[in-house]
Amino acid sequence: MEQSVRRALREIALAALFCTLFCLVAMSLFAVFVRAYAPADGIVLAVNHMLKGAGAFAFCMAFIRRERAFFKGLAAGALAAVVTMLLFAAIGGGFRLSALFAAELAGCALLGGLGALAGAKLHKE
Repeated sequence: MEQSVRRALREIALAALFCTLFCLVAMSLFAVFVRAYAPADGIVLAVNHMLKGAGAFAFCMAFIRRERAFFKGLAAGALAAVVTMLLFAAIGGGFRLSALFAAELAGCALLGGLGALAGAKLHKE
């Protein structure tokens, strides 16, 4: 039992870590575009949410396997959303919690769960 909990925590941590790294790199590259072309704030926000959701789906699909994949994906997606929000707040120099964070948190968790389900079906062992 303890070994399965340890394995589940490892899968969740790996998925959240790689999702966070993906978001940091992708948003850094997108910042170059923002600096050059100055798009509207709505576009920047939409791309931010899209990148976090895509990362949660893809990395949960890649790292989460075995039983209870959906719940592990929910946890990994939510953890990745919280960690990226905290890192972006630390990098940006301020912590602003908006009403859209709840939607982002729920969306990343749901996409993480769906990605983990897809990965569990693809990685039949």
